Amino acid sequence: MATLRDIKQRIKGVKSTQQITKAMKMVAAAKLRRATEAIINARPYAKKIQTLLAHLANNDELMSNPLFIPREVKNVAVVVVTADRGLCGAFNTNIIREASRYIQEELQQQNISHSLFCLGKKGSDYFSKRNYNVVQKFPGIFASLNYSVAQRLSVQLIAGFLNGEFDKVILIFNEFKSIIQQKIVVEQFLPIPIDESNKSESHSEANYIYEPDQTSIFEYLIPKHLKAQLWRVLLESNAAEFAARMTAMDNATTNAKELIRTLNLKYNKERQAAITKEILEIVSGANALKAS
Repeated sequence: MATLRDIKQRIKGVKSTQQITKAMKMVAAAKLRRATEAIINARPYAKKIQTLLAHLANNDELMSNPLFIPREVKNVAVVVVTADRGLCGAFNTNIIREASRYIQEELQQQNISHSLFCLGKKGSDYFSKRNYNVVQKFPGIFASLNYSVAQRLSVQLIAGFLNGEFDKVILIFNEFKSIIQQKIVVEQFLPIPIDESNKSESHSEANYIYEPDQTSIFEYLIPKHLKAQLWRVLLESNAAEFAARMTAMDNATTNAKELIRTLNLKYNKERQAAITKEILEIVSGANALKAS
């Protein structure tokens, strides 16, 4: 049975933990604000360049670009985006679980090999210790997220796709919806998917005169489109991570508050029982002396 000193020491420890979780929540909230601004600013550009690409892709000559042509899938490059740190609830666990499910059910059961690109330390650590074909790891990129990461990775993925190292590229990441909601997304990166709704909507508009020419603009926009989409994915995951961490730390602070209340109640009950016991011992001793 815990003594009064043990209970008091535990209350002190929980209060210290509560201060830490409260501070971490405030830090996550401040970082979330900046991350949210970044993703809100990046989404329109990524969407517009995708729409423009769909508008340009209106004939067989343009769509003959190898980055658009599907082929028999024998090897899939899977890009998994996790966080560098924990203490963000089920953020990393859900992504790792979905990536594992995709590889086992969608690829291995169909005898399709995989090449794994891990962005974030948590995913890198998990898949490196297990029987997965990890081609490259990018740990620590979210400590100071930079556009050069998206540039470097997109160049590598494009080169691998064109060289035939893999026949499809899939991105698995957390999409930021709100502070309390993050959505796991499995998205095709290569070959480049064209949204038919954007394509038909673009073709219903007036014809444009292109300078220098439609094909040159199309070829120029393709790498920019891929880099923009990959950069958007990194920003989505970064914002979703801070939202998940803020929510987790808020829940931890609330739970610590409830635990402190329970421990204080237990401490008071134990203290009251100890005082009552001492009083009974004194009274019993006085009665014994009086009787003798």
